[in-house]
Amino acid sequence: MSIILGIVAGAVAWFVVRCVLTGFFTVEQNERAVITSFGKAQRIKGRTTLDLPMAEHLTDDHKSRYNYPQLRVIGPGGPYVKMPWQKVHKVNVAIITASVAYDPEDPRVNHEGTVLEAVTKDQLNIGVTGQIRYKVSQDNLYAYLFGVKHPVAHIMGYFVSILRERIANFEAPEETSSLLPGDLEEVLVDDDAPQIEGISINDLRKNLNELNQQMDTECFSSPARYGIELDASLITGIDPPQEIDSALAAINTAHNEVSADISLAQAEADQKIEQSKRAVEIQTMRVQAEVEPLERVSKELLTLKENGGPGSLRSYLRNVRLQLFRKAGRVICETNSNSNPNQPAS
Repeated sequence: MSIILGIVAGAVAWFVVRCVLTGFFTVEQNERAVITSFGKAQRIKGRTTLDLPMAEHLTDDHKSRYNYPQLRVIGPGGPYVKMPWQKVHKVNVAIITASVAYDPEDPRVNHEGTVLEAVTKDQLNIGVTGQIRYKVSQDNLYAYLFGVKHPVAHIMGYFVSILRERIANFEAPEETSSLLPGDLEEVLVDDDAPQIEGISINDLRKNLNELNQQMDTECFSSPARYGIELDASLITGIDPPQEIDSALAAINTAHNEVSADISLAQAEADQKIEQSKRAVEIQTMRVQAEVEPLERVSKELLTLKENGGPGSLRSYLRNVRLQLFRKAGRVICETNSNSNPNQPAS
């Protein structure tokens, strides 16, 4: 009898512990939960990640590979009830910030997780510093919980591999305008002369925003792949090897001096061109001011001829001549050689 009472007491105790004390759970504001029954997660029937907008960034080959079922996600709140054969998997969905050199599996690598090494297209071993922000995608918790063994390590490796590939093949965008005017550039730039080849580290430093945008674009498919959404990447520093740092600084200084001289020469040339244009405009206005009265007189004479008859122009000329005689201090008139010299001129 005591044995039966012991078994009953044990069963009651197990029920109290499993169903009463541990049968309730809550979910915090920055958490989401998924319940599994005998190891199988509760799914939404007929729904997969291919039905979500995140699948638009996958290729056709990857769509068949990363076709995960959608799970029933439990939001913040509680208390919720779970059965003894069920298990609760809680996930933190808050945004996490980490260094681009962070390695979850071995924090000692990459200079204690502070500097990531990469190789440029001209074989320079550079150090990259910056930050990456990521969070768990609550729309694809299956990939995060069950698709990948170590999802954070996987996504960091995915990000680093893309970043190194972009750095190794990075090319600066073409300039939309030249430092020299077209005619001057044809004179100073010789096609047969050796041109200075661009230095990739300078291109990277001047186009960090372009590099960050490329990284954001490449990582659009990460939620559908691994259930982790890369919120943003910010590459803040690119450092050259110490042995070429001084030489690179000298090259940059010389390049900046040449660019400054070219800009100054262009500014002076633009100023002289504007002055020349202004002088031409002034002379043109002066000529127009002199021509305009003549054109008006021409029109008036034509109107006088048409309206006043053939003798009107002779009368007009006679009046103009009399006005000139009144203003003149001395008048020299041509005389006829055959006329009598004693006869006064008319």
